[in-house]
Amino acid sequence: MDRIKLLQINQIRSWFVVIVLLGITQLSAQEYKLAFQILSEAGNRPIENAQIILTPCACGGVTDTNGEFSINLSKNTYLIKVSFIGFKTAEREITLDQDKRLRLTLAEEEQQLSEVVLRAKRVSERLESPQMGAVQMTAQELNKMPAAVGEVDLLRSMTLLPGVNNAGEVSNGLSVRGGSLDQNLLLYDYAPVFNPTHLFGLFSVFTPEAIASTDLYRANIPARYGGRITSVLDVKVKNPYVDKLKLSGGIGLVSSRLSVETPLIKDKLFLYAGTRAGFTDFLLPIVSKRLEKTKARFYDHTIKLLYLPTDKDQISFTNFFSKDFYQLDLISQIENINAESNQYDFKTFNNTLNWTHSFTDNSSLRTVLLHSRYTPKTLFPERDNNNVIEYESQINFLSLFSEYSKKIDDKLNYYLGIQANRYKIKPGKLDPGSGNSILPVDLDDETSYELSAYSNINWSPSDYLTLSGGLRLNNFSFVGPYTQATFDESTEEITNITEFGKGEKIKTFNSIEPRLGANLKLGGNTSIKASYARLNQYLQNIYNSTTPLPTSRWKTSDPNIEPQKSDTYSFGVYQNLDDNNLELGVEGYYRDIQNNLTYKPGADFFLEEFLERDIVQAQGKAYGVEFSLKKPNGTVNGWINYTWSRSIRGLEAI
Repeated sequence: MDRIKLLQINQIRSWFVVIVLLGITQLSAQEYKLAFQILSEAGNRPIENAQIILTPCACGGVTDTNGEFSINLSKNTYLIKVSFIGFKTAEREITLDQDKRLRLTLAEEEQQLSEVVLRAKRVSERLESPQMGAVQMTAQELNKMPAAVGEVDLLRSMTLLPGVNNAGEVSNGLSVRGGSLDQNLLLYDYAPVFNPTHLFGLFSVFTPEAIASTDLYRANIPARYGGRITSVLDVKVKNPYVDKLKLSGGIGLVSSRLSVETPLIKDKLFLYAGTRAGFTDFLLPIVSKRLEKTKARFYDHTIKLLYLPTDKDQISFTNFFSKDFYQLDLISQIENINAESNQYDFKTFNNTLNWTHSFTDNSSLRTVLLHSRYTPKTLFPERDNNNVIEYESQINFLSLFSEYSKKIDDKLNYYLGIQANRYKIKPGKLDPGSGNSILPVDLDDETSYELSAYSNINWSPSDYLTLSGGLRLNNFSFVGPYTQATFDESTEEITNITEFGKGEKIKTFNSIEPRLGANLKLGGNTSIKASYARLNQYLQNIYNSTTPLPTSRWKTSDPNIEPQKSDTYSFGVYQNLDDNNLELGVEGYYRDIQNNLTYKPGADFFLEEFLERDIVQAQGKAYGVEFSLKKPNGTVNGWINYTWSRSIRGLEAI
């Protein structure tokens, strides 16, 4: 009996030893996850393909498009070395005893160039991506662009690119591949900017110090963008991820600026604030005595708060404000108003709340709530008294969207999202002040809603072929209150009036927008691309002059004005020469446009309740070829661009 008990005890001991040994083995083999995000110090832009080396394990890898990389390692102390071309190498030592996530920044090499070339994120990406007509510019590249009037300007830098021009000497934006100003979507931290310039086009409202990156799309515009038929200029404000106070600024004859970056709560809450002001009143009389009564001044600021509650969440709030005031000799007159000058006072006020949650290193959800308000005002000071007559209009844009993105592997990634927009427009209000020469006028507000769903997928079925497919679905509704008029075709006199109540659905437009792209590599240094994109535009700028002033009206589609539509086809050939020291590209495009807005001779939209009487929608087309030769490397670098294009509007009235 004792022998049996002894055997049982020995068996128990043996199993106990096995369990303990297994536990020790498991403990010694336990691994922890070490995740990285590599950012540029200036602008905090994710750095793709940064090289990470860890010792003593002699392991590592490269970052993805989000600047992220992760690896499982055993408990130990590691020396981390991060490097990327054009940036200083960074090193950090850590003790890994639990899962950790590191955010490292790389400083740019101290090398100033007199010229800059717009590079792809890596040498071969231009040959591999199916995206056409796209240019990406970092903050460093923007700051090396040629300066105008004493400072670098984003919009003027864009005009150095093929197919991009100023719309006029005193224009308020860009003309891209023959499109009009309102056919370009300009975003500043996701919020649209309806008037992007100061001093009638002399400056853009985008302060260089606030910019992290800029993306310009001209061909197969990604499915996440909608609402314009020509191009998208997406400007991102820098994330103020800093560990100490940073100040920068400058003083000039035309404008002065100041910016500050600082941590508010260590590793949790950060602030960026930048402001710029221009006062040129004292300069104008020096230029000409005729400008003695002319006044021009402007002001803008950008404020961004960045909050990092967890390693997987990032919340930011961006506020942007811009104001201009001009006083000019009388250039426009209202009947029965004895004005001595024109004064222009207009403001932009934008807010963006952005929350990004990372589920894993390869999947994330971004939710953005934004509001844009643009208020142009024209003032008419009367002669011989202190009365000022005011004319004001306004557009309010409110949007909420949520987008999920996921990277399956190096060959497949996708994103999908939903978006809801509200447009509220005040077409015009005339306030006579204390005067009695004219009557007050207040046109009814206009309200519209837009719901969209979109998705985009990038797939590389082989090493030589990359495909991109996107789809955007739109539902646009114009609602009351609204007064609809019926006109006699011969006399254009009103024959009937129909009133619609508040919130009553008056007209609905549904649209399907496919976005397609393909890239075929021919060997290691040559590729050909083709793309197609359909876009719809429900918001247009109404003006009756060659160069629209900031007081021109915004108008959504309604029962009388159809949405503008475009179908854009593009084809290009690209080649890298001389061991990637030269980049050659030839890109052609053809854009067919429907419902393009044209105006009848003598049209005047000032305080006009029924715009449709003077608007004609017509067919149009634009086509061209763009040639580009770039030298991105070496002591001397730069580019040569040549564009041949035509834009024809009003081929056939609808």
